[in-house]
Amino acid sequence: MPNRPSATIVWFRNDLRLEDHAALSAAVATGLPVAPIYVLDDAAAGPWRLGGAARWWLHHSLTALQTGLEALGAGLILRRGSAADILPALAREIGATEVFTGGSAEPWARQLDRLVAQRLEDAGSRMRRMRTTTLFAPDAIRTRAGGPYGVFTPFARACLEHRPGPPPPLPIPERFSCPAAIESDRLADWGLLPTAPDWAQAFPNHWTPGEAAARTRLQAFLDTGVTDYAAARDRLDLPATSGLSPHLRFGEISPARIWHAARALPVGNGRDTFVKELLWREFSHHLLWSNPDIPELPLRPSFAQMPWRRDESALRAWQRGQTGIPVVDAAIRQLWQTGWMHNRARMIVASLLTKHLLIPWQDGEAWFWDTLLDADLASNAASWQWVAGSGADAAPFFRIFNPVTQGKKFDPDGAYVRRFVPELAHLDTADIHAPWELPAHRRPRGYPAPIVDLATGRARALAAYAAVKDGTGAESPPPD
Repeated sequence: MPNRPSATIVWFRNDLRLEDHAALSAAVATGLPVAPIYVLDDAAAGPWRLGGAARWWLHHSLTALQTGLEALGAGLILRRGSAADILPALAREIGATEVFTGGSAEPWARQLDRLVAQRLEDAGSRMRRMRTTTLFAPDAIRTRAGGPYGVFTPFARACLEHRPGPPPPLPIPERFSCPAAIESDRLADWGLLPTAPDWAQAFPNHWTPGEAAARTRLQAFLDTGVTDYAAARDRLDLPATSGLSPHLRFGEISPARIWHAARALPVGNGRDTFVKELLWREFSHHLLWSNPDIPELPLRPSFAQMPWRRDESALRAWQRGQTGIPVVDAAIRQLWQTGWMHNRARMIVASLLTKHLLIPWQDGEAWFWDTLLDADLASNAASWQWVAGSGADAAPFFRIFNPVTQGKKFDPDGAYVRRFVPELAHLDTADIHAPWELPAHRRPRGYPAPIVDLATGRARALAAYAAVKDGTGAESPPPD
């Protein structure tokens, strides 16, 4: 290693953008040539290696990042393997004494950070970890007693009142030089895209990965969607959500960029509700940082005794959108076709799985991890535990969504069901959310009967939850 550094490194991770990237800006500010690198380290991630849908997005996001870096006079180095081996070796190769990178609340990523930092130190370099994926530092928002929050509302209030707030977004750096002739993998050789079969063939009809597309989507939402967001965001049949979750998951846009853009709008329910949704994401990362085992274990210890059922047949029917319950099947098929599911639909399908079917929330979490483009470990774990009743700020044990009621309320004309469950498209609106109630000769052929009787499943869930409840609900559940 030379006495004086001749270059520096930026290690991209869940922050695949150029704007408001603290690590990139700091590296460029050194005035040294910058080597941007992305390392695909599946072994370090273990069971939480990227799922199939996320790999599709990653391929296209890296392509977009490469194009953006080339416009700045740089390139993107791609390496597959152990980050703890690759980064120190690259630092030695180009004479870099600093590696700038963002951080993550994911337990495996935090462990990797420690290992990489030690290996770099052994090699005469150091890691400079900066915040690129959340609004606040992981230990910045604390209760008056100095501990982590376990309830969302006071957490959100603390975020809104915290000073200083999220800093304004950093601009895209000016052109910078890059060390020459550094070996890189070919992205195509990573095999991130599905081939036989190409189950992602319809994804481009709905999504354009990359930083430019993220900014366009944000502006379109702020221009046309945010005003009615509070009232319309739960409607399954309307395009009333921002659609930013996959872009946020891969860091193609920073939460601070969204925060400042939204907070610049006039005060109103739409704006305020949208900001709270951004803070729910922040809360999820806060929970994961303070409770690193929540992707596997219930946050409420009493739920370790929950009498879950093992029903592989029911789980497969749920995964395939063949439950015989229209709004649930529409939601699962939306996921299959688009790689994404409406947030209200996520709550409905999760409630059916964990409550009516009493199938462990971890099974649903794992399925979402593999099939969602926006699969984020913190949000996925926190949200599944919230619905299951075992997590922070969890829904009361007696809150069991009736999918028929939910369908009628949030898909009132049946348009969502008709779109994704075409075998029911001919049914009248009055019948489409509960076709099993029709006379036998009028029931749609080829569509399954419900895999669970909703009343029976609800009663079974109440009995199971009552056995383990720990203050999450009232003594006597209200009527459904």
